Amino acid sequence: MSLADAYVQCYGQIPDLFQRISQGQAPGQFTQQHLKDIGLTSVNHRAFIPLLKTLGFLSQEGQPTQRYHAFRDASQSKRVMAEALREAYADIFVIKEKPTKADRDAVEGKFKSAHNTSDRVATLMANTFFALLDLADLDATTGKSQKAPEKDEKRPSAPTPVLERSHNAGVSADKHTHIPGLHYDIQIHLPATKDIEVYNAIFKSLKEHLYES
Repeated sequence: MSLADAYVQCYGQIPDLFQRISQGQAPGQFTQQHLKDIGLTSVNHRAFIPLLKTLGFLSQEGQPTQRYHAFRDASQSKRVMAEALREAYADIFVIKEKPTKADRDAVEGKFKSAHNTSDRVATLMANTFFALLDLADLDATTGKSQKAPEKDEKRPSAPTPVLERSHNAGVSADKHTHIPGLHYDIQIHLPATKDIEVYNAIFKSLKEHLYES
């Protein structure tokens, strides 16, 4: 499991950061200069860069990742953020599947015990997490927001093939023919004889080779 230790003091401006990411063009390298270029000029804003790396929005070299680009699509930004939070803060989601600010004490306690931090730092970590949580749709990653496809009741189910044998005059067939769903007939040409033993021998042979095979 994992629990991110990145935090920012200016957590109230986290929505501004991601709004600028969504609206602006992705840079080749996300640097402190890029933060200034998008209007985040405070020294405290520099902590946004390690936070973005922790969330998987930037590589360790500071290059925007596929997650960064996916977030810029407004139709999936909340789902992307939810996925990032579930990865970076997995230990919190073990405590509560859908944490809310009502769970603040448990969340702060988890940060404090996991990272051996002071109360103040644990509070900042929790504030950072909850600010990010406001930008996520947790239901989007659990499939609850997707409607299950309806069953097509008009389409009949395929019949199960049945193997049958019938013995009627008309068509001759090999006794080893076993075709599911089809019938075959056996035609017997009896010799012209008055010797009953000949007929007995023929029917005995049929019984042995057909019915008992």
